[in-house]
Amino acid sequence: MKLRSIELALPDPAAAADFMVDVWGLARGEERGTTHYLRGSGGYPYLVAFEQSDSEFVRTTTFVCSADELAGIAARVTALGWPATPTVSADPGEGQGIIVELPEGELLRFLVGATEVAPIAGHPKASRKVMPVKLTHVVFNAIDAEASGHLIEDVLGFRVSDRTRGMVFVRCNEAHHSTAFARAGFASLNHIAFEMDDLDAVMRGIGNMRDHGFAPAWGPGRHGPGDNVYAYYIAPFGPVIEYSTPVEKVPADYVAGAPDDWTWPDKRIDQWGVSDKDFAGLRVAEERFRFRRDWEPQPLGH
Repeated sequence: MKLRSIELALPDPAAAADFMVDVWGLARGEERGTTHYLRGSGGYPYLVAFEQSDSEFVRTTTFVCSADELAGIAARVTALGWPATPTVSADPGEGQGIIVELPEGELLRFLVGATEVAPIAGHPKASRKVMPVKLTHVVFNAIDAEASGHLIEDVLGFRVSDRTRGMVFVRCNEAHHSTAFARAGFASLNHIAFEMDDLDAVMRGIGNMRDHGFAPAWGPGRHGPGDNVYAYYIAPFGPVIEYSTPVEKVPADYVAGAPDDWTWPDKRIDQWGVSDKDFAGLRVAEERFRFRRDWEPQPLGH
């Protein structure tokens, strides 16, 4: 199973798309109606979708999986009585599957039969341009992060990789985390992390953002859980977005760490101990994109 994309609804999708292409470094994929699809240099047809809406909310977060994985999720969700809706994707890459609504409102879409596209060649080292490859993780704020972690293990077949005082990190494959639940006390989108080719690409991204007048809200630094390098920004259209270099790969028998396993010296907030963090600004941005079920996916066979 792999994390593919996130679909957001917001009032001005065109402006959001312009920023993410002209400044952040994504490439334009398709436009279908008023929805803008943006891709990275990898093989996914898009990483983020911006859909026209009167308000801001997270439409779905999309994973691609095998038929066996989908069948297992569907069986466990049905047995538990969670809301799960069959769906045929109307987004680039198509595919079909189910949308699962987690107890705190997150909508996770699992698709089989989704197609990929040719990677963007000649990028980025030859041109030194800034372009993310794919999504590395999408993190949610949770009212009860511990309960969310247990449920996503039991029902969706994910695995908790580590617990810290701030988050419960969860994986769906060998990458340390594809998602996580922050111990926030409310349910919303925490941030979207874009994987860069390497550390140099992350630093070029920071320099490019500086050229456009944007300073990191947190970073650069290196996390403990996942061991990934990061730089977080507050996008002008609302959400927190992150440049990151690959999250570490962990074996199937990886033993989940506890909060006491991930502590730093006083006043340090990462491995390197050199980054500052705009706690107040990030908190406001992390509360903006909530979850709202006010649309009906298309049933299978229609």
